[in-house]
Amino acid sequence: MPFNTELTRRLGITVPVVQGGMQHVGYAELASAVSNAGGLGILTALIWPEPEGLRQEIRKCRQMTTKPFAVNITLLPALVPPDYDAYAQVVIDEGIKIVETAGNSPGPVIAKLKKAGCIVLHKCTTIRHAQSAVKLGVDFLSIDGFECAGHVGESDITNFILLSRARQTLKVPFIASGGFADGQGLAAALCLGACGINMGTRFLCTVESPIHIKIKEEIVRAQETDTALLLRRWRNTTRLYRNKVTEQALKIEQESKTGEFSEIAPYVSGQRGRQVFLNGDPEYGVWTAGQVIGLIHDIPTCKDLITRIEKEAEEAIRQKLELFTPAAKL
Repeated sequence: MPFNTELTRRLGITVPVVQGGMQHVGYAELASAVSNAGGLGILTALIWPEPEGLRQEIRKCRQMTTKPFAVNITLLPALVPPDYDAYAQVVIDEGIKIVETAGNSPGPVIAKLKKAGCIVLHKCTTIRHAQSAVKLGVDFLSIDGFECAGHVGESDITNFILLSRARQTLKVPFIASGGFADGQGLAAALCLGACGINMGTRFLCTVESPIHIKIKEEIVRAQETDTALLLRRWRNTTRLYRNKVTEQALKIEQESKTGEFSEIAPYVSGQRGRQVFLNGDPEYGVWTAGQVIGLIHDIPTCKDLITRIEKEAEEAIRQKLELFTPAAKL
């Protein structure tokens, strides 16, 4: 059953599945594999310390797929913020027409991208932030429930409620993000009003994902209870895989008498998290994972995964339609 949603029509994809932008993961190998399989692959801009690195990766991805792919630009608090404008300019110069944005104060970047004719998907965790993004002119909203990996926001609203609120209130199409791994989830998201789904952790655990096989095997082994929330004290709540480093950091967060971020900073180093994906030691540093790890039981290729999701979603929708019996006409 070919899907025909606002997402597939506008983006030129065949299956309404988006690969989330992931730090240390969103390289051309994964993005092109997702796009070649019919979904929307995404390169993560801030993997590269300089915008020129992103330019080269875009060109590399173009050699690996003729299908649409996107770039993620996430704006997060930093002592020395990246030159977001320069990354956006590279995206525009290279002719990328789909961009996923996320984070704080994205207005100037979104305005620049829209002026250049880009389709903008903006990720947010509350309806209030979604409505603000609508005013900025975004084309799609990626609605991120509390189940998601990484930055979950501070409202703790799960997708079942959040997506229904989005359906009731938003005037632009939205994508469901957080907690999705299979076709049943896609079917449910469509029924709740979404035009597709965004998956991060599920794509982390695929053949083409550029992380160590031992981390993929750890995801397969893990349960939905094997995540933890960190940095709530500083209103930067992040969902992480629950390992020894996460537990140590959480203990400091809960017991610190000063509340100085410097006490916990060595434990949440992004470089240590990157090394986890390279050395295969799941206990070496903190790394993000959603509660969806409890639904992941294999390491397929992106093509096999997306084909399976498409088939499962079709079967789920057809089976549920059989539950409906029209009233007899008198």
